[in-house]
Amino acid sequence: MNPPGINSFQKVELCHLRYSKKMGDSLDNIVTEEPPSVLKLSEIRKSLAYRFTEPVARLLAKTAITPGAITWLGFLLAVGAAAFIITGHLFAAGWVVLIAGFFDMLDGALARYTSRTTHFGAILDSTLDRLSEAVILLGILVLYARTELLAQTILVGVVWLSSFLVSYIRARAEAMGLKCQVGLFTRPERVIILALGLLLSQFPYVLVTALAIIAILSFITAGQRLLYVWQQTRVK
Repeated sequence: MNPPGINSFQKVELCHLRYSKKMGDSLDNIVTEEPPSVLKLSEIRKSLAYRFTEPVARLLAKTAITPGAITWLGFLLAVGAAAFIITGHLFAAGWVVLIAGFFDMLDGALARYTSRTTHFGAILDSTLDRLSEAVILLGILVLYARTELLAQTILVGVVWLSSFLVSYIRARAEAMGLKCQVGLFTRPERVIILALGLLLSQFPYVLVTALAIIAILSFITAGQRLLYVWQQTRVK
């Protein structure tokens, strides 16, 4: 129960303090259960995400904007990026991909900051994240297929598969009650590399190189997660 006599803004601040404490408690649990390398990567990602999203989430918490609206806006931005790619405006698409990636982090941050997290919201967020990634890759696939670049078209399909595996292995493991936060190359890294490939696509083979990097490192990450899950099942 909140203390008497506090206004709505102070309630938001109180929720933020409680969330920060929970984050600290979660990190303490990770220290005892996760290997140091996993903890380091996880802490870096969480710290960077917090630094970028917390000021914006603080502002949005004072408005009527909901986390769900942010989620849908991020998906629509991904659709817009795909449209830019198909029409050959790759530089613009790169910026839109970065903005959509930021919204992908922001919706969860706003939900936690305002204590509006729900099971359905988490599922919707994960679903639209997968769809966003698929739509952008579909745009690149259409771009290459239209110009009859077979090798590049196949590479996009490989990237699609490798990205799907990384997400699927974690989802399947956590559904069985196993931890699976390990991984060298997760969604944020994929978004950044893909955006850089689009932004620098005026240079020869940069986008193809970015796609190849995503494919290789995603398969490595999928292998890391499979190995980590296997190790947990052996212990159990």
